Amino acid sequence: MATETLTIGTIGDGFMQPRFFEEALQRRLGDRPVTYKNMILDWPLKVQSTKRDPVLPVAEFVGRPEHYFEFLSDLDILVTHLAPVTSDSLRHAPKLKIIAVSRGGPVNIEMPAARERGVTVVNTPGRNASAVAEFTVASLLAETRNLIRGHLSVASGEFKRDFYHFDYTGPELCELTVGIVGYGDIGTRVARLLRPFGCKILVSDPFKQLTDEDRAACIEKVELDDLLRSADVVTLHPRVTPETKGMIGRARIEMMKPGAYIVNTTRGQVLDYAALYDALVSGHLKGAALDTFDPEPPPADLPLLKLPNVTLSPHIAGASRYSIIKAADMIAEDIGRILDGEPPLYPTK
Repeated sequence: MATETLTIGTIGDGFMQPRFFEEALQRRLGDRPVTYKNMILDWPLKVQSTKRDPVLPVAEFVGRPEHYFEFLSDLDILVTHLAPVTSDSLRHAPKLKIIAVSRGGPVNIEMPAARERGVTVVNTPGRNASAVAEFTVASLLAETRNLIRGHLSVASGEFKRDFYHFDYTGPELCELTVGIVGYGDIGTRVARLLRPFGCKILVSDPFKQLTDEDRAACIEKVELDDLLRSADVVTLHPRVTPETKGMIGRARIEMMKPGAYIVNTTRGQVLDYAALYDALVSGHLKGAALDTFDPEPPPADLPLLKLPNVTLSPHIAGASRYSIIKAADMIAEDIGRILDGEPPLYPTK
């Protein structure tokens, strides 16, 4: 692969556009002979949701594996965001040696089949961590300080002064304890962004240890149930695994502090939305900021969507331009390293 002309194909979309990956690869690969071919999916404007199919061993994908067989047939390297790659796909890609996935985890790749075929798979962990962390803090502020409700008031011509009444005003971050569930790339950035506000920060993650920087900032690591009992705000950032699905269910919502808030910018599967609705209606929880749902999009008649004490967004926390550039650079670097005979920085095991 070092001297022959390589064929690199990118299956992009309206967000992860192929041109950014081609530009990054051209910078990294230099004069290496490469033929580029691209496909652009209609996501997210025409196809607005990604799929889960119990029949297929992949998740969060657009289209069907067979839709891409012809495109894969002459590729040495595939760069993809949302196209599914299964064992059937690989049988139609006899030359394929590298798959690069521009997302935090290769959930749309049938990894056992790739390993069996000897195909190296890399992905882009943390490519949107900064974007999601910023959005998380923005969502928290929007919900606690009535930003969206205030906007709607002014836009409707009401200019309501209710939000200056003590009963309707929100807290300042400096007086809150914020609990961060999941302390990976995103959770750690959320903590860094929150520190200047002066809030107390608790974290819960069985796989992460506090750093010297964390301890110097008085961040405390606690068990999940202790975090829920102590935090004024709980923000969720665990990766979805069998262990984390439904981890914040009715019992754990009930143990949260009265008047607390919850923020979810990870995945809908980690949170029981029916139980959340009951807690918001009863007043046990004061508010919620939700960027993700299960399923997506949520049903238009979902009662949770009609509550006045929620701030809603359509799963856009990771949608920043910088995250695209970062993903393209990460992928180009790893492809270059593999072609140079070096280990990739972001291998998928």
